[in-house]
Amino acid sequence: MAGLSDTPHNPGRGRPKTHLVLSDKERATLSGWANDAASDSSLALRARIILACAAGATNTRVAAELSVSRPTVGKWRSRFINRRLDGLADEPRSGRPRAMSVEQIKEIMAGRSSAGRRSPTTWTRRELARYTGLSPSTVGRIWKSLDMPDAP
Repeated sequence: MAGLSDTPHNPGRGRPKTHLVLSDKERATLSGWANDAASDSSLALRARIILACAAGATNTRVAAELSVSRPTVGKWRSRFINRRLDGLADEPRSGRPRAMSVEQIKEIMAGRSSAGRRSPTTWTRRELARYTGLSPSTVGRIWKSLDMPDAP
């Protein structure tokens, strides 16, 4: 792109960036993530950011080429420098914890699909919610996510 430099540092403009040096194994892993269609798209983008930075492109150029912001490039460059490949994984997010545990989901599925004292097709959303301690809405969302019919 016109006006964008590929040099790692423009004298007198911005802070100098730490040059990324990749091992052969890191480069192969990043290339695999970047080119794998089945890969998580956010991880593929992060891999492309790191590969471009390692090739010597500036944050501005990488941001323009990959249609992301400069702070996004800086974030992933910094996380990679500090934690290498592990730094590209999603970190836990703040906010409300999960409404249910894996055990509760398994309990819902067992309640819906086991014969127990009732036929598995006779559980209603409200009954299963009462049985598991979850709300009827939560039970319904679980059934919907698993493509299960809402009512027997």
